[in-house]
Amino acid sequence: MKLFNIAAAAAMFFATSGGAFAADTKAIVTDAMTELMVNKNLDAIDKYFAEPYIQHNQSVPDGLAGLKGLAGQAIAANPAFKYQMIRIFADGDFGITHGIYEGFGPAPLVGFDVFRVENGRIVEHWDNLSPVAAPNPSGRSQTDGPTDIADLDNTEANKALVGDFIENVLIKGAFDKMPAFFDGDNYIQHNSNIADGLSGLGAGLKALADAGINMRFTKVHKLLGEGNFVLALSEGEISGKPTAFYDLFRIENGKIAEHWDVISPIMPDTEAANKNGKF
Repeated sequence: MKLFNIAAAAAMFFATSGGAFAADTKAIVTDAMTELMVNKNLDAIDKYFAEPYIQHNQSVPDGLAGLKGLAGQAIAANPAFKYQMIRIFADGDFGITHGIYEGFGPAPLVGFDVFRVENGRIVEHWDNLSPVAAPNPSGRSQTDGPTDIADLDNTEANKALVGDFIENVLIKGAFDKMPAFFDGDNYIQHNSNIADGLSGLGAGLKALADAGINMRFTKVHKLLGEGNFVLALSEGEISGKPTAFYDLFRIENGKIAEHWDVISPIMPDTEAANKNGKF
């Protein structure tokens, strides 16, 4: 009986430790973003971040010195700066936020931020930002919709579903397989140019083609998910120009039910403020 109890406890620990780890990651990232981006407290950098700090935002120099320079000028000393976190979830030591920045430029920016946590500190950062656009043809914004995490037991299956969709449909172009990933025409779309439903997606892709805009996915760099939310970090091209695609999917009953995205050009390495690459 004692041996059975020990084995059962061990099995429960390994089954739940990933969730506990994700909860710790979420707490660290939430506190860091709240203190730095919302409260504009520069001391948060020394408290929540650590060297070597690897920066993948191509406009920001590497290391904590680069982060402090950005925070001092663009955040703390900028009365127009504001940040609103809409969503947060975590996958192991990766914390993912979806939110809106104001004050970085003439227009608000919608963005995904990905942070890697190590030994309780943030040590690496990726992001993708683009201007906030008007509501799409279905009246949806780039950030509205559900935020609650559910379906935790199916995290890996949901990540696999998104990976298969991007690999087979968006990279290999097997659009005849697309209906298998959706529940009929029940699909909520937050891309600012495309309406709801598979019918809206098809019409949107046709409009791009008619306008001579060729969008191509070439590689998935990361698939990060917690429960019903999966974020894909992908590389590709729009009309021959290197492009980063961050696509967030909500999965429901094993099908893609909702989609948000941020699409941004990839800067040439020769123009980047660091040498770490976009991905």
